[in-house]
Amino acid sequence: MACSGHLDVEGVLINWRLEGKGDVPLVCIHGVGSYLEAWSGVAGRLKDRFAVLTFDLRGHGRSSRVKGRYEIDDFVKETLALADHIGLATFHLAGFSLGGLIAQRLALTHAERLQKLVLLSTVAGRTPEERNAVRGRLAALMASDAPAHHAASLSRWLTEEFQDNNPEIVAELRRRDAENDRDCYAAAYRVLAETDFGGILDRITCPTLIVTGEDDQGSSPRMARLMHEQVQGSELAILPGLRHSILIEAPALVADTMADFLLGAGHARGEVAHG
Repeated sequence: MACSGHLDVEGVLINWRLEGKGDVPLVCIHGVGSYLEAWSGVAGRLKDRFAVLTFDLRGHGRSSRVKGRYEIDDFVKETLALADHIGLATFHLAGFSLGGLIAQRLALTHAERLQKLVLLSTVAGRTPEERNAVRGRLAALMASDAPAHHAASLSRWLTEEFQDNNPEIVAELRRRDAENDRDCYAAAYRVLAETDFGGILDRITCPTLIVTGEDDQGSSPRMARLMHEQVQGSELAILPGLRHSILIEAPALVADTMADFLLGAGHARGEVAHG
């Protein structure tokens, strides 16, 4: 069973979808320049065990194309308003990339709402060189058109083998990317580029799983291990041979890794360590 709609949060319309027949709610937050359908491969594999809530962040997909500066607490507020609207007092939370930063912030400020936390391909503790690199990508984004940014990003997102074997998926990503509003994309990308909770993640108290691709340059295994060291009792999975877009390239592996952790049925897959 699935339902969907738009929620007005102080004038911002948030497009959402709820699917699944499980009793356990799972809220999923997508990355910058993306949309709720990016979770489809994962949600489709989890909906028998969870009630999966996905939504378009402000400025993305079919949510309001809000102009002006975005703050990470805008995203947190809208996530919580949506959870309240659906009637989720507490829930599991999964965030990918920018969504992982939003999830970190929510875990730091509203711990009482979370059951378990999953941080996918996200960032913390950037080095000066990494900060400069992501700011450079932000500057390039603001100076270029969407097709040029997409072309420059594709090799960071997906392996060449996946691109060669899945031209229809790559074409759909390109089409969706071209629909993005550049101002909204840049406003969200600035939050991604300038937000870092690397010094305070030891304050996260809920059970946490940290996952990234072995060859992810922007959300690197080094960062994942740093998060794992800081978040007490967390689990870590480094997924072999994958780059950034693990939701697209390996949804079955991501879904299985998440389910093992969320259901307590075993340890995360890939490189695993316990704090």
